[in-house]
Amino acid sequence: MEKIEHTTVSTNGINMHVASIGSGPVILFLHGFPDLWYSWRHQLLSFATLGYRAIAPDLRGYGDSDAPPSPESYSILHIVGDLVGLLDSLGVDRVFLVGHDWGAIIAWWLCMIRPDRVSALVNTSVVFNPRNPTLKPVDAFRALFGDDYYICRFQEAGEIEEDFAQVDTKKLITKFFVSRNPRPPCIPKSVGFRGLPDPPSLPAWLTEQDVSFYGDKFSQKGFTGGLNYYRAMNLSWELTAPWAGLQIKVPVKFIVGDLDIVYNIPGTKEYIHDGGLKKHVPFLQEVVVMEGVGHFLQQEKPDEVTDHIYGFFEKFRTRETASL
Repeated sequence: MEKIEHTTVSTNGINMHVASIGSGPVILFLHGFPDLWYSWRHQLLSFATLGYRAIAPDLRGYGDSDAPPSPESYSILHIVGDLVGLLDSLGVDRVFLVGHDWGAIIAWWLCMIRPDRVSALVNTSVVFNPRNPTLKPVDAFRALFGDDYYICRFQEAGEIEEDFAQVDTKKLITKFFVSRNPRPPCIPKSVGFRGLPDPPSLPAWLTEQDVSFYGDKFSQKGFTGGLNYYRAMNLSWELTAPWAGLQIKVPVKFIVGDLDIVYNIPGTKEYIHDGGLKKHVPFLQEVVVMEGVGHFLQQEKPDEVTDHIYGFFEKFRTRETASL
């Protein structure tokens, strides 16, 4: 881990912390919630040895990157703008792209808005959902799961932060990471995240050192930056109207665990396997469902996920290297 370099890049009006290692074609890794660049630690080290330059930023609002206070500063256009500015600052024209959770959503939209900057995409956990022209996303989740659904609970500024503050940060992070319940996470206010059962002993893939790293960073930064992504969902829906109906036209591989809560949202499996995703992502080449694997698959099964990513990107590496 000590070989990983840490720099700060000025982009789109913020300072962004970036972890990187290796040389060769660039892979850009995008994390989700509640996460950091650190979630890609295994992949950074592996791809450096495989002849790639691996880059993983702390996204806006997280870790050692700036965290503007207003939710209105966290639209999908802000985040995509951050990444385009990051690539420009690093002198990188095109990247291989990998996303997870919110990072997957951002990756889909980077490919939608700036396909010229992406050679190929391996996305995990969250499928591309086309924009519903009549229903905002938070309203859709509320209609489907009710007010206690976690995305709906995250909307009220300050409320969920107060709930989180009643739980030791390391214990809270552990609750998020080790959950194996694929059902929609609905958390009544009367129970709160503080009322969720404590997890058993840590799984082999998550160490006390890992939990401490996350706990320390989120204790320093707080969770508001990450929560603001959820609070800007309806704003992003409004701002992305000009791209309604467009397809994502970069080569794509999609990976998900069968215990992932997102994979188990009603209708998602059918959408993936019965041609719905392929309709909107026509260059989708592979879909991998990892058995017995939960949401944080890149940490739970790092070697397998690395192999899946590597095998896909190697198909395109020769032509990408030739263009450098």
